[in-house]
Parts: sequence; C-alpha cells; structure tokens
Amino acid sequence: MKASEIIQHMESLHDEEQRQVLMRFFKTAEGDYGYGDQFLGIRVPQTREVVRQVAGDLPLDEVPQLLMCRWHEVRLCGFLILVALFQKQATKRLENDGNAILHRDEILEMYLEYAERANNWDLVDMSAPKILGHWLMLPTQLGDKQQVLDRLAFSSNLWRQRMSIVCTWKTSQMGDPSWCLRYAEIHLCHPHDLMHKAVGWMLREMGKRISMELLRDFLSQHIQQMSRTTLRYAIEKMDVAERQYWMGL
Repeated sequence: MKASEIIQHMESLHDEEQRQVLMRFFKTAEGDYGYGDQFLGIRVPQTREVVRQVAGDLPLDEVPQLLMCRWHEVRLCGFLILVALFQKQATKRLENDGNAILHRDEILEMYLEYAERANNWDLVDMSAPKILGHWLMLPTQLGDKQQVLDRLAFSSNLWRQRMSIVCTWKTSQMGDPSWCLRYAEIHLCHPHDLMHKAVGWMLREMGKRISMELLRDFLSQHIQQMSRTTLRYAIEKMDVAERQYWMGL
C-alpha cells in the first residue's frame, strides 16, 4: 500500500460530528495552540488499526507524505508507523545489531526532520517516548545524544520543546533519571501551560518509576521557580499530607 492510498482510505472514514468534537478538544480556534489544525473525525483506535494493517508493508520513504498531510489523523498515522518501525528494530535481540542501529538512526533522523509536523500534544506524546526516548537508551552512530535533545529543547518551536521533555517518560521507565532531571530544569520557567503540565508529568513519572527521594530533592531545589501547575502534576502520586506540605511552600 502507498501513502496516497492510506490517505484516501482515512478520508473515507470522515465523521463530521466527531470532527467537531476533536476540533474543540484540541484547541483549534484562533489564538489557541492548535489553531488551523484540520481533523477528519477519526478516533485513535481506528488510526491504530490502519497502522497495524500497513506498518509492515509501507516503505520508509512513503512516510513523509503522511507526515506532510493536512489531516491531523493522517499525521498521527505517519508518526505511529515510525513508532512501529522503530520498535521492530529495538527488540532486545537487535539492540546491538549493526543493521538495526542504522535503521533506528534513519527513523530517528526522519522523526526529527518532520518534528514540527507533530503540531499538537497528542502527536508528540504518542511518538516521542517510543522513538526519541527509546533511542536515547540504545547504541547509535549519530554522535552526542545530549546535543540532539538540546537542539530540540532550545529551539523556538513549542512541539520540539515538548518532545525534549516528554521523551524522558521512556528513559525514566528504563531506569535513567538524568534525562528527566536535566530537561525538567531547562523547561522549568517555560511560559506555556502545556510545558508546565509536561514537566510536572515527567517529574511525577520519574519519581514513581525510579526514586521519590530524587523527586523530593528536585522539588526542594526548584519549588520557588516552578509553576503551580507543574508542582501539582509532580506531586500527584504523593499522599494527601505530603501534597499539602509541598503546596503550602
């Protein structure tokens, strides 16, 4: 199947009522972060089913046509295909395989090239941990991994910035807190609410999966800098008494 056929199939799944719901949910009105985004009204499980059917057959060089599509759900399909292709090359057996490393790096480079096409939080959140975050924990031939993430973190694009922190969901899941702590600190004073939520969420996940003491240390050092939204998200898994303590500082 070609990308053009996937787009044609997904367009046939258009649901006007659901499209209106999604446009409100993803803040597409003028002045909102999702302004101008266009939807078909396809639910995520439907998109995942398309991915399941085509991911094994679609050549990598067809994926950019999906990522450049005006339809939000088609772009999601493209990013989820990249996720599926990356995961196929990132099994335990293939972690150190030379060809798999080259394939993973190629997928990662494509992901970064089209990063700004992930222009809403769901597109970032469903792809960054499983591609970029996993890549950080695997062998690569692309050089300094921190430089790759820094270019995202210090870019002027909100979605690239969000990638740099949300991808640490995977690194924390795999036992390395350093990525989360570094990029949480970098983004701590970010002006956008979507980043406040992302930073708090990643800190919470790091604390839950690795060390609550590391989370408490981070809060002790930075609580005066972080937004209340970030703090609320970060302490969500603590008991009531401890949450009240932190919120009272």
